Amino acid sequence: MNTNKIQEIYNRYKSLTEKLSDGTVPAGSEEWTRIAKEQSELTETADKWEEYLAEERKIAQAEEALKSETDGEMRELLNEEVYSCRHRLEEIEGELKILLLPKDKNDDRNCIMEIRGGAGGDEAALFAAELYRMYLYYCERHRLKVEVVDENSTELGGIKEIVLNISGRDAYKQLKFESGVHRVQRVPETESQGRVHTSTATVAVLPEAEDVDVEIRDEDVRVDVYRSSGAGGQKVNKTETAIRLTHFPTGIVVTCQDERSQLKNKDKAYKVLRSRLYDYYNNMSRSEQDAQRKSLVGRGDRSERIRTYNFPQGRVTDHRIGLSLYSLDSFIMGDIDQMTEALAVAERERLLAGDEE
Repeated sequence: MNTNKIQEIYNRYKSLTEKLSDGTVPAGSEEWTRIAKEQSELTETADKWEEYLAEERKIAQAEEALKSETDGEMRELLNEEVYSCRHRLEEIEGELKILLLPKDKNDDRNCIMEIRGGAGGDEAALFAAELYRMYLYYCERHRLKVEVVDENSTELGGIKEIVLNISGRDAYKQLKFESGVHRVQRVPETESQGRVHTSTATVAVLPEAEDVDVEIRDEDVRVDVYRSSGAGGQKVNKTETAIRLTHFPTGIVVTCQDERSQLKNKDKAYKVLRSRLYDYYNNMSRSEQDAQRKSLVGRGDRSERIRTYNFPQGRVTDHRIGLSLYSLDSFIMGDIDQMTEALAVAERERLLAGDEE
């Protein structure tokens, strides 16, 4: 454990706390808000370090008392205290190592989620719609707000593609592990011979970019306005309110037709474009970006998958961590916390292993 680094964090925490309380920075000012945010981020580590130092002092006091203690029963109690404190020190040290892991700078952001039907035709589109409902239920449970940016539906009630803006506390952190190919194995309603079919849908979760993250020049974007349409080309809006943005430097195209207001559609489309550009420019080159997006969603092939939903067995398996849950009914209704928490733990363990190498 890097005690020097922890002590530096603790000293910084104390310094920030003093600034907040001595009146030198006006309360409510921009600087005060910035200091308060940084101090809040360091609080858990500082408190844990104080607990660590307190346990060390207990050990030192008990060991000092043992030097002069002659009573057998008292020595036994002191030895038990030393043992207990050392055990607690090991626990705190593990907790501190986790707190020192590099934080994902995007964890506290809102996110853009894109769900698309993959291999499997109509069944893939129906599965994509089911995933969309699953995430809606999950977001309701966690008080996350979901706005549809763009949707391309099928006549059977499936979804070819849907783009969502999800906002709320740690939205990206809660959903970032959902990126990838999701595979379903079940008997479609249209299957007369009872055969199990395999289909896929892809999910991509991107952190929502802020205005300061990405500069979008007007001359780099073409804005097209057209009429919204529903499944099968049915017109749902007789006025031109749908928006298509084409970003010339990257070739990224974003559409939005969910709102009846052209202005609202334009705002939503720019929000998605900004997030896609943020994701794009965070990589060193276009080839790295392609590799990242492929790692997120793959090509949608049946052989590429992060998770399998096996309806005949009532099982959902995440192949990244080898975890199978036999609670598919509740899982598909948004109760996915056990899986997302296990993925977060696995990621933490991976980072810890890399830190120790």
